[in-house]
Amino acid sequence: MAAFIKRHAVLTYFALTFAISWGGILLVMGGPGAIPSPIEQALARLPIALPVMLLGPVVAGILMTGLVNGRLGFRELRRRVLAWRVGARWYAVALMTTPLVATATLFALLPSSPVFLPGILASDHKVSLLLMGIVVGLAAGIFEEIGWTGFAVPALRRRHGVLKTGLIVGFLWGAWHYLVALWCSGDPLGVFSLSLFLPQILFYVAVLPVYRVLMVWVHDRTGSVLVAMLMHASLTGGVLYVFMPLAISGAPLLTWYLVFSAALWLAVAGAARANGWKLSGQPVWSRAA
Repeated sequence: MAAFIKRHAVLTYFALTFAISWGGILLVMGGPGAIPSPIEQALARLPIALPVMLLGPVVAGILMTGLVNGRLGFRELRRRVLAWRVGARWYAVALMTTPLVATATLFALLPSSPVFLPGILASDHKVSLLLMGIVVGLAAGIFEEIGWTGFAVPALRRRHGVLKTGLIVGFLWGAWHYLVALWCSGDPLGVFSLSLFLPQILFYVAVLPVYRVLMVWVHDRTGSVLVAMLMHASLTGGVLYVFMPLAISGAPLLTWYLVFSAALWLAVAGAARANGWKLSGQPVWSRAA
């Protein structure tokens, strides 16, 4: 069994992550029969479901680090989590990519409809909205990146380049959200609503993979899980709270996610161009290990 786990470490990691997260969510929601739930009921239970869901990546990441790499793996993970001396420009990339791309795309779309006004500008409760974005973003970033960047990314980077690693982790990162998306796609009577489901899924399949490519590229050059946590927090807190237009839904929301994704691909192209059209190289973390 131990030999199988080490041979298929990444597969085992993702299987554990999904099993822990989805198993916990199913317990909170009351079993598969509650999918989808009436939207008000789902939203009422979401504050309990999301912390349970976050256990998957962190628990699986810690377990797999111990099983595959032992004490040396724990020491290396701790070093990368605490690696903060990476240069101010990488903190700027981690923290400012989402705000710059989100505001640029929303303002580009704003002449077509006032619905695209960034939420932080339209809200009467700007401070509370910002604080909520910071808290939720940091919680997601800290717990998830122990697994995604702490274990899965370096394991895949030993065999694949930045682009392939980012897309593999990004699509699975998106798929990890599918159960909650389906659960929260019921109308007030609990009937499945495509208009509620599609924007969520588009975010997971169009935005998360390309953003993960950028995250893998940044991690290659910093070796810092801490920076990855901040970059994750910026996306989660920024897009889902701080910059999310207040009344957006349906087709306008789909449009924004598509434009946002396209802009992120331009950022990937810019990163590649700045490095001679080559994203991959020898990662900083592999030289330090």
